[in-house]
Amino acid sequence: MTRITPDFAKELKQYGDDTALICFNCGTCVAVCPLISESFPRRLIRYIQIGARDRILENSNDLYKCLHCGLCTETCPRGADPGEVILSLKRFAVATWRKM
Repeated sequence: MTRITPDFAKELKQYGDDTALICFNCGTCVAVCPLISESFPRRLIRYIQIGARDRILENSNDLYKCLHCGLCTETCPRGADPGEVILSLKRFAVATWRKM
């Protein structure tokens, strides 16, 4: 069972992200992502939005699949900057695993 943390997006800001909440999950990032793997990065952004902090940590290996090519950021109609979101999630995951 996934525990929901409503303030997770606010918590993530300390790791650099402040755009995940403006994403409306249109799927443009998925359409251009060379990974096209299980809705990456759309799925991870949705986890942030709903506060599924534990799901991010359970899937932290997926964060390192990102090529940081910038295609998702270039094509995002809302300016959500999925590439920076992924970098922020990496920082969050590393900091969390260090505390454990």
